[in-house]
Amino acid sequence: MPEKREKAVALRYTGSGAPKIAAKGEGHVAERIRAAAEAAGVPVRRDPALVAALSTLELEREIPEELYVAVAEVLSWAYQLDAASSKGRPAVGRPDA
Repeated sequence: MPEKREKAVALRYTGSGAPKIAAKGEGHVAERIRAAAEAAGVPVRRDPALVAALSTLELEREIPEELYVAVAEVLSWAYQLDAASSKGRPAVGRPDA
């Protein structure tokens, strides 16, 4: 049986329109995406079901409406982490959800 390769998707949200797919990949590329995010201080959340849905989209494509709620939850989680860290408080949330 082939080894299951990890996937990663990075989103970009500028504050207007819907978030877009900024990067995606599996295996070594996924590792590099996660490492780049962590090095830049960007929160990394593991959500295999959402990654599976987002990884079918083309780069720079806005996410479809049917994924708005799931992506909004991730963005909210990331903003909460950012707010908590800027105030020196422990982060609230589920980093590996």
